[in-house]
Amino acid sequence: MCEEKLEVFENGFRDGRFNIEIQFYGKDARKLLLAVIRELYLPDYGEDYVYPFECAKEFWGIYLGGEDVVREDFRGNPIKFPNQSVRNRLNRALDETGAPDHIRDTVDLENAEIHKFKKGLLAVGKNFILDERGYLFVFNKPSVGELILRYLGMLDGA
Repeated sequence: MCEEKLEVFENGFRDGRFNIEIQFYGKDARKLLLAVIRELYLPDYGEDYVYPFECAKEFWGIYLGGEDVVREDFRGNPIKFPNQSVRNRLNRALDETGAPDHIRDTVDLENAEIHKFKKGLLAVGKNFILDERGYLFVFNKPSVGELILRYLGMLDGA
């Protein structure tokens, strides 16, 4: 517990105050989750020392200064009519994340918004984001997806 209602675990966190739960599968995305935690608590703590952010860093054993947190506007490039090749690539990416079956069963690629970037495909659903580079984020409410999309650029250096 890093805050009265913030529980950090190996592949994600749960926050009772904001009613948010995020888990990741595949490649290490803890830096992105740290950025999300920092954004959530920054208004309460101010720039100098965001306690939940510092606590989560310590739990995960990651050095990340506040100045290293980079927020960007997500500029999607949606594919209007994804073909079978695109769907196969996303299904392969989902399999490669190693997510358990009960998690993979919640990922609805058929109804996801799919974007194409130089670095690969990105599927955005109501409760998940799948990055073809090897990241799967599963969360409990759609607004959390918007938070994650702001910090996707931080995965480039991961």
